[in-house]
Amino acid sequence: MDSLRWCGIEIDEGVGVGGPHAPYRQSERRDIYLKYALQLVESGWAYYAFDTAEELNALRAEGEKEGHIFAYDHTVREKLATSLRLSPEEVRERIDRGDQWVIRFKMPVGRIVKMDDLIRGHVEVDSSTLDDKVLYKSADALPTYHLANIVDDHLMEISHVIRGEEWLPSLPLHYLLYEAFGWQDTQPRFAHLPLLLKPTGGGKLSKRDGDKMGFPVFPLFWQSPAGDTAHGYREDGYFPEAFINMLALLGWNPGTEQEIFSMQELIDSFSLERVSKAGARFQPDKAKWFNAQYMHHKTDAELAEIYQPILKAHGIEVSDELAGKAAGIMKERAQLITDLWDLTSFFFIAPTEYEAKQQKKYWKGDNPRILREVREVLASIDDFSLENTERIVHAWIEEKGYGMGQVMNTLRLALVGAGKGPGMYDITAFIGKEECLRRIDYLLEHVTPAE
Repeated sequence: MDSLRWCGIEIDEGVGVGGPHAPYRQSERRDIYLKYALQLVESGWAYYAFDTAEELNALRAEGEKEGHIFAYDHTVREKLATSLRLSPEEVRERIDRGDQWVIRFKMPVGRIVKMDDLIRGHVEVDSSTLDDKVLYKSADALPTYHLANIVDDHLMEISHVIRGEEWLPSLPLHYLLYEAFGWQDTQPRFAHLPLLLKPTGGGKLSKRDGDKMGFPVFPLFWQSPAGDTAHGYREDGYFPEAFINMLALLGWNPGTEQEIFSMQELIDSFSLERVSKAGARFQPDKAKWFNAQYMHHKTDAELAEIYQPILKAHGIEVSDELAGKAAGIMKERAQLITDLWDLTSFFFIAPTEYEAKQQKKYWKGDNPRILREVREVLASIDDFSLENTERIVHAWIEEKGYGMGQVMNTLRLALVGAGKGPGMYDITAFIGKEECLRRIDYLLEHVTPAE
């Protein structure tokens, strides 16, 4: 629910929302599932099975020894401890004395189950190849997914079931369950989406792949009941709209060259007909590209809103105007929200240590003397705007015959402490004259030039 809210996906109906098809209380739900499971037993579509886990494991082991896989299907169900073999009195006796039981679906023999999928098209399966799935378990008084999803969808009047393709093998059972209940007229339409594949293209994407390759697989930070954790797209610095945009184009295409979509554009453009049958390979770099596109189009005011919490976390208290301006200057170089601090921290914190490579290259020879001269030029400027400072300093450099790179890189070392950042005059205009002079003085006073 938190993930959906973060993504901006509004829920019209369902858990926690209410409405005419709001879910039943848990106790009511359990009674409902048992009621429908027993209905299937009474109509001959299901049966009780009393086999223990130990007995089933023994049958599986025996099958493996003989070179085949044991399946609980029409070939064995009347030979085992089921209500198909036991008398009604024996069944009642076992239930009354507290034996654990399950209710299994009685898969028809020799039926060709004809199904239609909105993505896969028409599919036919011989029911004789399918096993008898468990629908309800007395041990925990709970249904399995197979029963619960059919009953829930029917009671909530669901029109479309859209799920991953790993559920495609279960579709014949679900079709037959609708038939068994007599709900064919209100049966929803099914669509089985392609899998999201590993970046290598081989196999289904998993949390382990993200851990190994350093990208999130969940929208938000996640913690399992056992204490395992995984970082999320939100915590890694992604915008929710970029995350949605990226996700929508995994396995679906609009039929055009357009890649950036607003939520409303996705709603207007989306159709199941354009969903691919093949799995979609996840590309971490493409996810970052999507986020960068949204970053580059943010206004300074929008950037201030997302950057202020980061600044405050680093002990920086500035106006929204300054926060947005700093982020705005560097947004073209940022991919993630979390990039902003590394890209702009020098706007707010003066360097006291210097990048070794830049220091070795530019803090030697005539450069300290030239920096002192630049300081005097900057100190003499009254209008410290970007344009005026650039005009005066460039005229001075030309008059002196100094190399532009020599002067600018030495000044950058003093103001930034490293060979990074935007244009020098973006920096001077942002931090102001007094701060520029203070940073120059610090370098001159505290760092000995190389020989």
